[in-house]
Amino acid sequence: MKSIRIGTRNSALALWQAREVARYLQNLNYLTEIVPIVSSGDKNLNQPLYSLGITGVFTRDLDVALLNDEIDIAVHSLKDVPTKLPENIELVAHLPRDFPQDVLIRKESAVGKEFHNLKLATSSLRRRAFWLKYYPETQFSDIRGNIQTRLQKLQDQDFDATILSLAGIKRMNMTIDYETLPMMIPAASQGVISVAGHSQKPEINEILRKINHYETQICVEIERNFLSTLEGGCTAPIGAFAEKFGNEIRFKGALCSLDGENYIAIDENFEFNAEDNIGEKLANIILENGGKELMAEIKTQL
Repeated sequence: MKSIRIGTRNSALALWQAREVARYLQNLNYLTEIVPIVSSGDKNLNQPLYSLGITGVFTRDLDVALLNDEIDIAVHSLKDVPTKLPENIELVAHLPRDFPQDVLIRKESAVGKEFHNLKLATSSLRRRAFWLKYYPETQFSDIRGNIQTRLQKLQDQDFDATILSLAGIKRMNMTIDYETLPMMIPAASQGVISVAGHSQKPEINEILRKINHYETQICVEIERNFLSTLEGGCTAPIGAFAEKFGNEIRFKGALCSLDGENYIAIDENFEFNAEDNIGEKLANIILENGGKELMAEIKTQL
């Protein structure tokens, strides 16, 4: 067959992820071609993501290219992918998860400052809310752009630190000091590279299934079902993280008010059963314990 056209955003991190998918396919002797596409999310760096008013801001242009047959597959950071996919697009493969954690990066002048005294830059509602739960007086600034842009803004602008995904730092092979943040439950699917295909291209999708990491698939499907049941989309402060140990799943999830004051969490170990819709069941426990009212309150504030 002809080479597989791999669609990707054109940031350094996205291109690295596309090359990683290409490497997996090339190891199975398939030819590949990388097709960079500028996304709407990358074109607008002045507004915080939640204020753009749409989900899938970083995936929409790749979806269009996939549906228009400009590419055969699309590579995404799975945490950017809405839980509701466009018609004829499906998630077919997930690479093994790496580094799901959030980490704190300080500027040099802020080294040694206590967490509660830091001026933080992040546009993530989840990171803000989870931080405010512990440090309610924190001042925040919005920050957008790729990792390199954010780190430059950290040096140039008037704040002390920012929070990034450890996966991006590791994939970019950056030598940078960071601190782990145990109180931060990651975004659903954080640290996972996934590949979307067109449902009417079964031959391509069959190839993609050969590179799918099943254990990662199990975990992210639980997380995404949890997220979609809570109706989080890309806006509400929701964390979700599942790990598989043998036939056991450990799941940690939380829903938090925007100001950090109201926090409903779940931490469960259970035996995996593919027939159970585990993510939905776990989300319903949150909803039944005040989550429904909290989600309604959050929606009125956005």
